[in-house]
Order: sequence, then C-alpha cells, then structure tokens
Amino acid sequence: MIDIASHIVAVPDFPQPGILFRDIMPLLRGHFAETIDALGAQLDDDEWARVDVVAGVESRGFILATALADRYRKGFAPVRKAGKLPPPVVSRSYQLEYGTDTLEMQAGRGRVLLVDDVLATGGTLRAAADLCGDAGYDVAQLLVLIDLKLIADLDWGKLVPRSVVQYG
Repeated sequence: MIDIASHIVAVPDFPQPGILFRDIMPLLRGHFAETIDALGAQLDDDEWARVDVVAGVESRGFILATALADRYRKGFAPVRKAGKLPPPVVSRSYQLEYGTDTLEMQAGRGRVLLVDDVLATGGTLRAAADLCGDAGYDVAQLLVLIDLKLIADLDWGKLVPRSVVQYG
C-alpha cells in the first residue's frame, strides 16, 4: 500500500489568501487504483453489502464515488450544484463561511454511501447527507478521502465520516 498522504500536494493561498488547498490530482494521476482501494477498505464487506448507491458530491467527489460504485457494483447518484441536473430535483441550501449555496439531486431510494474528497468545515457534507435523506435515500455511511480536522464539535450522530487521510 502506498503512502497516500505523501502524494497530496499542499498549495498555499489557493483559491484565496489564507487557504491551504490539498490538491489530490497528483495522487489520482499516479495512484488512482490504490486510492480507490484505500477508500473502499474503509467499509467492511457487511457494510458494502448494505449499500445500494454511491453518491458523490460535485466535483471531485464524483471521481471517487463513480470509481467506488463501479468497483463494488453499486449504482451512482450525483449531488450537484443548483441548476446542473434536469428536473425533477430535490434541493437543499446551506450556509458557507461567506454566504449560502445549494445542492441538488434526483429522488431515489435505497441505502446510500455519500462520498466527497475533503471534509473541511462540514457544511457541504452535512447538507449533502440531509439532501440524500430529503431525496428518499437512507444514508448508510459518510466517506471522504481527506479530513482536515477543522471541526471538532459537529454532531454527526451515528454517521461519523470515515477518511483515509487526516490532517490537523
């Protein structure tokens, strides 16, 4: 197994001053299969058996979620920014540090594994999990490649996000 964290590049002051961006593209370019292996290993066989659909949060979450869906023979559902999916859609707006945003997905059913690339403040992942519920899915698990450990007190309930790499 490779050291995944060593292939993630820290980019200071991107996309704005004061932000330390974690670029996963060098990791995916050189070690895509190993990255998907490491993500998939966060769930055991029994947990995978209880997943019907893998949902990915736009946009890097799509990359990871579609590969996991293919690898484990599950369906895929995109969680997109507003206006990117044809209707009918279910919407969920949420607070960001600098305003609000809206996510959308099409209605469905079954148990969903929700996947994103990075967990920072938790707002997007929380909104996406709530959206999955609003859309008719039962959220089975939350999975991210990177947890920046910027939040300590967000109550996730029974669904504590799992991650491959942790910073902080």
